[in-house]
Amino acid sequence: MPGRYACSTGIALLLWSCGASQAHPEPPAAAQASQVTPAPPTPADALAVPAGSRSAFQADAKGVQIYACRVDGADAKWVLSAPEAELFDAAGKLAIKHYAGPTWESVDGSRVTASKLSEQAHEPGAIPWLLLRANEHAGQGALTSVTFIQRKDTQGGLAPASGCDAAHGGDVARVPYSAVYVFYVPGG
Repeated sequence: MPGRYACSTGIALLLWSCGASQAHPEPPAAAQASQVTPAPPTPADALAVPAGSRSAFQADAKGVQIYACRVDGADAKWVLSAPEAELFDAAGKLAIKHYAGPTWESVDGSRVTASKLSEQAHEPGAIPWLLLRANEHAGQGALTSVTFIQRKDTQGGLAPASGCDAAHGGDVARVPYSAVYVFYVPGG
């Protein structure tokens, strides 16, 4: 239907040829929806999930990053000990617990541990975004087939800037954070 939609219809320009002499009817419903709801931004290349994977679901996380003050000779620094977070589904219901390993355990009993492949800082004052590869599964359920996990949209969670010295060796800091975790399974 070349020439049916005018150039002023925005996204319809990509879908249809423009005609200067044509009326300005409403763009198709699909084009209107695309104008209202833009596609989510894609992660940086360092965090891109390998081909052959598809997003299965995502969950919003709220919790803490736990740091221990470690003293090594004259040096002392905060070292990440473990995460401790709850992940919630789109309806706001608890779906997954996240803890040391790093491990994610679903309320259905399935569990996955993963190893970091890459990271990228995005927001000042926030822990980096991550790409992790699943390396161990247990149980049957939502996490059984997970192959990759992305942590993105992080806020907070960085180690304290001070307070770790020889006098405080062994101290623990629990720093609040939030993030979105996206779980990927095989498929394309």
